[in-house]
Amino acid sequence: MVIAYLVNQYPKVSHSFIRREIAALEAQGIPVVRYSIRSCSDELVDDADQQELEKTSVLLAGGIVSLAFALFKTAVLRPTQFWKAGAIALKFASRAQQGQIRHLAYLAEACLLRDQLVEKQIEHLHVHFGTNSATVAVLCRALGGPPYSMTVHGPEEFDRPEALSLPDKIHQAAFVVGVSSFGKSQLFRWCDLDDWNKIHVVHCGVDDRFLTATPTLPGDRCFVCVGRLSEQKGHLLLIQAAAQLAAEGLDFRLVLVGDGPLRSQIEALIAQFHLQNHIEITGWASGAAVQAYLQQATAFVLPSFAEGLPVVLMEALALGRPVISTYVAGIPELVEAGVSGWLVPPGSVNQLVAAMRAALQTPPERLAAMGAAGRKRVLQQHNASTEAQKLAALLTAPATHSTSLDRP
Repeated sequence: MVIAYLVNQYPKVSHSFIRREIAALEAQGIPVVRYSIRSCSDELVDDADQQELEKTSVLLAGGIVSLAFALFKTAVLRPTQFWKAGAIALKFASRAQQGQIRHLAYLAEACLLRDQLVEKQIEHLHVHFGTNSATVAVLCRALGGPPYSMTVHGPEEFDRPEALSLPDKIHQAAFVVGVSSFGKSQLFRWCDLDDWNKIHVVHCGVDDRFLTATPTLPGDRCFVCVGRLSEQKGHLLLIQAAAQLAAEGLDFRLVLVGDGPLRSQIEALIAQFHLQNHIEITGWASGAAVQAYLQQATAFVLPSFAEGLPVVLMEALALGRPVISTYVAGIPELVEAGVSGWLVPPGSVNQLVAAMRAALQTPPERLAAMGAAGRKRVLQQHNASTEAQKLAALLTAPATHSTSLDRP
């Protein structure tokens, strides 16, 4: 059996968990052909991502000419399926914010993808994220491409499920994966009861270098936050919390690992609160560098407003670092308040300050015990090889290859 993976942008700095999942599937004897709709090669800093890029076909690499040719050829050679897929694209466009032109582009991408999948004799297509890549998968299937499945992470899919036609994508899929029980429950909300049996939980996995690392005592008065510098991660709130801790005269460092659209605003806030001696922004870092930063930490902190289930929380806990995060989405399924870290209400700067203060005042031996409890849970629930076995069982199940095209 040969399957293909489709992701909007792959490889990507924040998508190393997909790379691990593919590697684990291939280790089980399932060949995987990689497809990305567009490339973000300029951002890649990890050697493993660079190597993965060489294995990945980018649909938009040929530009508008290749898309237009695929669209025209399909319309001529497969008119019935082309018009059926076109009707689906129009239906999706009527619900979406992007409109008809964007969905015409998705139809062209689906035409190009279908040709390549047939040429390579791909038997199944798996998609990560229920956004535009899943739209392309639905259209590809309508054009006569292979059955598809998808992993839905959130929060974007749960923020605008109707605009993304999520119910239709679930119904047409062979199966759907949520990365947490919370994610599974949200998928239940947006599909018919008859489709519930096709929804499963497969956790994201952690790299072996984190699972096999020997935990050390937490670092000295250092918080580490790893993530894209964007609104949903709560960085602006974290800077305000750091300002309060500094005003109390507490000695600490805060390392922000990552980059993103909020960087200039975060830097301005750091300057406003005179926190240059407390806070460092590293920019994007390789997997090895992320591990090194986490190993320096007293605690990992991620005060997110919206999430799926962040892989970096698993990585921090795997290294024996207690976590400070929020009661959001699947996070409480991983982080146990008072056991492996602290959980605070999202948006509460005062409770975030209290949790960070508590971490600074907790003896190293207690911090190490909290980290050990978190590591135990990660080893049980987030081993990439074990989770890939669950996914492989779904991919190879007979029902996966017998899905009909009875809707939309």
